[in-house]
Amino acid sequence: MNPDHLLSARMARVQPNAVGELLRMGADPSIISFAGGYPDSSLFPRQALNDVYQRAILEHGDQSLQYTVSDGPLKLRQQIASRMAARGTPARAEDVLILQGSQQGLDLVSKLLVNPGDVIITESPTFLGALIAFDPCQPRYLGVRMDSHGLDPDHLAQLLQVNRNVKFIYTIPDFQNPSGVSLSTERRKRIIELANRHDVIILEDTAYREVRFAGETLPTLKSLDTEGRVILLGSFSKILAPGLRLGWVLASHEIIQKLGLLKLAADTQCSTLNMAAVTLLLDSFDLDGHIDVLRKAYRRKKNLMLDMMRQHFPQDIATTDPDGGLFTWATFPKNFDSEGFMRSHALPMAKVAYVPGASFLPEAPQKNHARFNYSGQPDERIMQGIEALGRSLKDHWKTLG
Repeated sequence: MNPDHLLSARMARVQPNAVGELLRMGADPSIISFAGGYPDSSLFPRQALNDVYQRAILEHGDQSLQYTVSDGPLKLRQQIASRMAARGTPARAEDVLILQGSQQGLDLVSKLLVNPGDVIITESPTFLGALIAFDPCQPRYLGVRMDSHGLDPDHLAQLLQVNRNVKFIYTIPDFQNPSGVSLSTERRKRIIELANRHDVIILEDTAYREVRFAGETLPTLKSLDTEGRVILLGSFSKILAPGLRLGWVLASHEIIQKLGLLKLAADTQCSTLNMAAVTLLLDSFDLDGHIDVLRKAYRRKKNLMLDMMRQHFPQDIATTDPDGGLFTWATFPKNFDSEGFMRSHALPMAKVAYVPGASFLPEAPQKNHARFNYSGQPDERIMQGIEALGRSLKDHWKTLG
């Protein structure tokens, strides 16, 4: 039976794409992949996690192996709120909802706010996973241009002025995925002003915020919010381990209640065991010390990758130099097709994978960009992969002539 005629209209936007095929090819162990947004698995706090999982089961099994409340245990929500407040973002436990990673927050917020044809404004480029989460709600996208200081508020103001059905602005203000750039404090304040003036929600994704290894910490948009219109997403994936699948959303109490109803419908709750383990970990583990280790490691890896790119890539390829996070964004000459080159040269010849940039662009995809992850590979693989890719690029440049 072919079920296509039974599918909902939203499934027209839920399609496999070339990136998925390329990433499957990049899963080959002979390939050095800079494609996934992976943290360094060698830095996962394995012993600490082993200890708290044993305690969660042996000492607290009656609760940790049982169903729990849909919004997450009160103590974990208190811990998250306290941690955020200590870092400058006022938060209360009752305004926190525990998620299956921050990715679930993207899905729930779009379900909450978006009808078919409504407008979502995103940075251009933006996180591919967000577009995947938003697509089933059948929105129309508007992309805001970016520069080295983040999204351009003047361009945002123009878009808001002429589009009346904008439901929310999606932004990753710290070490943006995929570009790596951060939004300046002045622009953060201007975006809040624009959202207030035009009565628009802001969806702030802070997945990479704590992985800062240079520069001053900047205020969250949520900390600047005076009208309860910022919805903040956070995650343990980059500071503990992505396999935990735990994140959170912080928002006004009215929004949290409605998101909680959607979460109840989607999955009832997050893993009680994982939440219990993280609660114990936050009580007993030096998370800030662990984050310092991550920051030092990722600073070294970023510098190594960029140094290798400067040495081995053709001179007319530009890369961003982020102050944190996991990614750098490469811009090639306008006539370069990063996906085509990956198929014909990078994968079969250099044995290197990256993510072609077109899929990160919500409107009018451009082919001459690519995202590189520097956190997931050991140093020697970074050097080997970038050198091999550089040789392949230089050989290809000769044919362009």
